[in-house]
Amino acid sequence: MSGRPRLTYLNGRGRMEPVRWLLAAAGAEFEESFLETKEQYEKLIKDGVLMFQQVPMVEIDGMKMVQTRAILSYIAGKYNLYGKDLKERALIDMYVEGITDLMEMILMFPFSPPEAKEKNLDSINDRAINRYFPVFEKVLKQHGQDFLVGNKFSWADVQLIEAILAVEEKIPAVLSGFPQLQAFKIRMSNMPTIKKFLQPGSRRKPPPDERYVETVLKIFKK
Repeated sequence: MSGRPRLTYLNGRGRMEPVRWLLAAAGAEFEESFLETKEQYEKLIKDGVLMFQQVPMVEIDGMKMVQTRAILSYIAGKYNLYGKDLKERALIDMYVEGITDLMEMILMFPFSPPEAKEKNLDSINDRAINRYFPVFEKVLKQHGQDFLVGNKFSWADVQLIEAILAVEEKIPAVLSGFPQLQAFKIRMSNMPTIKKFLQPGSRRKPPPDERYVETVLKIFKK
């Protein structure tokens, strides 16, 4: 064993991508094991390594962790990306939960039937520009600092830059009315660990394609 975290999921974004982002932003090297067949997934369940019979799973510090939120919280705490006190942690939690709500729409979009894609894309755009992005625009404008919480790089910043880039892939002009978020995007994208993660050949996964959708349905469909 190398001592590096080991990630078990499909070879695609899904619910593991925020984990990849957070580890990469922390400068932590990790290994990956990809599920390609339903039999591989069922073997993990049979072997009893998935507490709730679900992936993602991350093997870290002698634990086999499941549940994305628990995994992310642990990594954020381990790498000092979770605020300096309870109040900062509460803010980070609120911001992360809001971003997660938006990212859930992005996550499910590839699985939309063709006739619903345009409507779902409109919903993503509406939620981004009217509910979620205004919150972070206001926060950054009011405190005038580089980061969302405590003027220190945190899990919330990582989640937000991931969300911004994911929405922009579908709606390129989504930040046109948010100058603070435009500047935030530039700052975060130029942080050394994130800049490295954004380069070709990194562990960052491409947007889901038809093959990824088919693999997900093949493995997890009852």
